[in-house]
Amino acid sequence: MARTGRPRAFDPAEALATAQSIFWASGYGGTSIQALVDGVGLERGSLYAAFGDKRRLYFETVKLYWAEYEKTLRSALTQVPLLPALREVLVMPAQLGTVASDPQAPHGCMMGNTIAELVPHDAEATALVTDAFARFADLLIEPLRQAQERGEVSTASPPEAQAQLLLVLAQGTSLLARTGTDPATATAAIDAAFAGLHADD
Repeated sequence: MARTGRPRAFDPAEALATAQSIFWASGYGGTSIQALVDGVGLERGSLYAAFGDKRRLYFETVKLYWAEYEKTLRSALTQVPLLPALREVLVMPAQLGTVASDPQAPHGCMMGNTIAELVPHDAEATALVTDAFARFADLLIEPLRQAQERGEVSTASPPEAQAQLLLVLAQGTSLLARTGTDPATATAAIDAAFAGLHADD
């Protein structure tokens, strides 16, 4: 049931998190302004005043998503051994493959979803995604190099190439999740790739 609008006495962080969950479940194109109004609990004018238009609000929710993802990634990259912790981060979007059975559930990676809907014809969306993916790869390079030096990760390819492989793997499995692919199938693909990263005993 739709909630009535409230004045400016609201929590912007809570409202942004609510909008994020709506966009994450339905996508940019599939989310109406009315759905956001009902979910956030603000009148349309108040929503615009607080966050701008739908497009601006969407980008803010994607930035929030990536900040949270990057925080989780940074934590994983401090772990030894590296690969099991990194695997858990990559598996998370793959597990969100419930879209086929529950259209209200979040699915895939919001950054990957943005690619599917808005890139490359939206320059701002393209720049947002490009920057996020560059940071993803940059964050992985040094931990992978250190893991190679510990004898944990294969040295058959440089850490820069391995970081790009993991980026492709993360986004590929998240896009599969959008189609409702069995999470076990996506996880098996991740495990196969990680098997190739392990150093030979």
